Amino acid sequence: MVAVVSALGMTAVLGGCGIGDGSEDVTLKLVAADYGDSAANSSKKYWDKLVTAYEAEHPGVQIDVSVYSWNDVDRKVKEMVEAGDAPDMAQIGAYADYAADDLLHTADELLSITTQADFAGQLADAGKIDGRQYGMPFAASTRLLFYNKELFAEAGLTPPTTWAELAEAAEALKEEGVTYPYALPLGPEEAQAETMQWLLSGGGGYTDTLGTYGIDSAQNVDTFTWLRDQLVGKGLTGPVAPGELNRADAFAAFADGKVGMLNGHPSLMKIAGKKGVKFGMVPMPGVNGESKSTMGVADWMLAFKKDGHRDQVGEFLDFVYSEKNVLDFSREYDLLPVTNSASAVMSADAGDRHLKPFLDELGLAEFYPVGKTSWAAVSAAVKAEIGKAVAPEGSPSAVLSSLEAKATQADAESAD
Repeated sequence: MVAVVSALGMTAVLGGCGIGDGSEDVTLKLVAADYGDSAANSSKKYWDKLVTAYEAEHPGVQIDVSVYSWNDVDRKVKEMVEAGDAPDMAQIGAYADYAADDLLHTADELLSITTQADFAGQLADAGKIDGRQYGMPFAASTRLLFYNKELFAEAGLTPPTTWAELAEAAEALKEEGVTYPYALPLGPEEAQAETMQWLLSGGGGYTDTLGTYGIDSAQNVDTFTWLRDQLVGKGLTGPVAPGELNRADAFAAFADGKVGMLNGHPSLMKIAGKKGVKFGMVPMPGVNGESKSTMGVADWMLAFKKDGHRDQVGEFLDFVYSEKNVLDFSREYDLLPVTNSASAVMSADAGDRHLKPFLDELGLAEFYPVGKTSWAAVSAAVKAEIGKAVAPEGSPSAVLSSLEAKATQADAESAD
């Protein structure tokens, strides 16, 4: 745990729901995730700078920020809530369980109208349950198909736009001796992400247009049958079985020049760049052309109902979501801004051009069904089982039907 504590003050300014009267000192507790990959760029430094700036203009409020790794932060917040000591705010990976237990403020109870209206529409929608926004997007990313330019040049290839072209490219890369022609990480670290990217490119997804689970849909079965037969079965996914390959290991292999293609998010640019890998990025291929949708991922800011400090929390969050602060965070960690104003600046700034391909995909992005309290259980089941669908003797239909049954059961239990 890294703790950042700064004695801050408050002046009377317009916030989401009122004006702090400054009549008493207030301490707000925030638990946040660490997006850094070393002590040098820990999120501790970002929050320290932000709350110091806040202190200069707001006498009377203290902001106590505790930063935890992604391995620990969700568990830590859950433990605090269960102990009856929820933080005022938590910047974590999910919100639905807390909203279902009526523990959270809605965004319109906290934020100014201009701040709430500035959220990118699809991100704001992903934070809603029954039309009410409980999850405030804090960071976002999309996925693109990364390819190794040198390996592609040696094999005489151009970036694929269809599944057939991707399979042909993987065949050519295998003939050139590439270790992982296409890296397919369906291991327990983040299998739900690779799975969703492929489901979307095949015209399916985890849920249907009504938000009901449809994991075993015909489109999804066809997608995993194709993966099993045309990539895995032909030895085009490398020496490690997809069900045992984790994303971090796939990214590391790409940075070592051992991977021809894989799905990646913005952080892979830095990982590969440090190793001198020359790479390109294109939208995920679909069955008959560029995929009509891509996977988006968002992390969330939550505000717990406690201590009667709603106005002060809203004022602080208005500051957090100012254009400058959103841009500072996005640029520090190569993530996409969650507000329209910051996105407009980033799209026009030449210094941010490396993120523009991901930003362009945001309008096509679909997100995990995070508004379902059952999603955590479903995600865990996908991580544990989906690799079996592409195993040599695997049955995509059987595996996806099993996952659908578990999702239906989890959905029913969460509704009780």
